[in-house]
Amino acid sequence: MIAECYISIDEAVQKRSVLRKRNKTVALTNGCFDLLHAGHVHSLKQAAKYADHLWVALNSDESVRILKGNLRPIITQKERAYILSALSCVEEIILFNTPNLKSEILKLKPDYYIKSSDYSLNSIDKEEKQALQEVGTKIRFADMLTGTSTTDVISKITKSFNSSSS
Repeated sequence: MIAECYISIDEAVQKRSVLRKRNKTVALTNGCFDLLHAGHVHSLKQAAKYADHLWVALNSDESVRILKGNLRPIITQKERAYILSALSCVEEIILFNTPNLKSEILKLKPDYYIKSSDYSLNSIDKEEKQALQEVGTKIRFADMLTGTSTTDVISKITKSFNSSSS
């Protein structure tokens, strides 16, 4: 049985307060991380370089379905959190079920907010961007590995399955 590997927003706020008193920095990133692949790991390792601690806000199963459709996620939130928690670059995982991280950003006040480089200042969620500016969080972009995406992985699996079934 897999243990829950994520903390509540209230626990995160308490841990953030302790880290702030110790002059430790926190970088926050977020995503679905469904079918974790090398591109995800690369971006997370890049994001971790910005702060003493990297925290990942993980989309809940419900929010992934809203974003990606009823066939997703492939991997449950509990399993995705478990996999992410095994990465040495990830310190904490916070599950969220909202359309964006505005509330979490306002509560956590991270030092850095990291998105992958397929985003820009203009494409970040407007409410998140406003919250980030309000709490003085620096926005950074982590390099991506080209040619790696969950959609690509699913496509390869589907093609492989379909060609072996013929």
